[in-house]
Amino acid sequence: MDRHQDPVPARDQPRLLDQVRHVIRRLHYSIRTEQAYVDWIRRFILFHGKRHPVEMGALEVEAFLTHLAVQGEVAASTQNQALNAIVFLYRLVEPLKTHRPIDA
Repeated sequence: MDRHQDPVPARDQPRLLDQVRHVIRRLHYSIRTEQAYVDWIRRFILFHGKRHPVEMGALEVEAFLTHLAVQGEVAASTQNQALNAIVFLYRLVEPLKTHRPIDA
């Protein structure tokens, strides 16, 4: 009898934003930083039709930031906060899963 175990199904793994929260808390970031980063990452994902960040890269980040500046008319500091949240996601939460580098 083969005792081979299947890999853990995706539904048993923590959701992406829960993983983000976990990493932020492990690094002792402030609760306001956690809230802001989670919100920006959520908005980034929703902007791209709920695509997983692993499927996206620099072009999608640029499109999102451009959208914020042009249609959203946000300040440069707001754009920087959104960029920092997305870079955090790719560098600390999803570093080995992404196929496209994010240079920021």
